[in-house]
Formats: sequence, C-alpha cells, structure tokens
Amino acid sequence: MKRSEVREHIFKILFSVEFCEREEFEEQVSLYFQENGYIRKKQQEEIAGKVTDLIAHLDELDKEISDHAKAWNLARIGKAELSILRLAIYEILIDPEVPRKVAINEAVELSKKYCNEKAAGFINGILAKIGQEQDEE
Repeated sequence: MKRSEVREHIFKILFSVEFCEREEFEEQVSLYFQENGYIRKKQQEEIAGKVTDLIAHLDELDKEISDHAKAWNLARIGKAELSILRLAIYEILIDPEVPRKVAINEAVELSKKYCNEKAAGFINGILAKIGQEQDEE
C-alpha cells in the first residue's frame, strides 16, 4: 500500500471520529478495519498508531488551526477540511517521517477528492502559513 493510501485511511478514520464520542474511538477504528478487510495487519497497526497519536495531539493541532485561520473558528470549518488540516499539521509539526512539502501536497490532493473546489486553496493557505512560521524559527 502506498503512503498516500495509508494517509487516506488515516483521514477517513479521523473524519469518522468527528461523528462519535472520543470514548468510542477504538471501536470506530476496529469497525473501520472490519469494513476494509483487505488492509494487512502491519498496515492496520501503522494506521491505528498514527490516528491514536494524532488524537492525542488534537488540542495542539486545533490551536494551530485556530491561530492560522483567523476569520474561521473550528465550528465553521467543514468536517472533511478540519480532518485534512489536522492530519497535515500533525505530519508537518509532529511526524518526522513526512517532509512538509509532501504533507501539504497530499492535503491539497485529499481536499480535491473529498471537499468542495474552494477547500484546496483554503487548506493550502493555512498550511503555507504554518510552513512559513516554521522557516522563521
């Protein structure tokens, strides 16, 4: 499975968690893998591990989004866009395996697939601000 496919599965799980209580998270992940039985055990472990770590950093990720999406509060951002932003920001700030340009490009591609036509620019703009901030540090 390609990294972009792994990322898409992470996005889908993260998106589904938006519609349930955090206490139901493990059950949602389990159900996802049952529905997608073709995902090998090793890949399931990688996906579940990243989603679990991402959820653990949710407050930090949401703060980054709030800080950089000045005119938008989290409640105004679509669930798909929010999940894509969380994943990309996690990859940029926390996951050392993913280069920033790859994280941004993959986020834009996910937004083109799962969001409306304006989402790609919105997501790219926020992630570019975060990247620029990182360069200045």
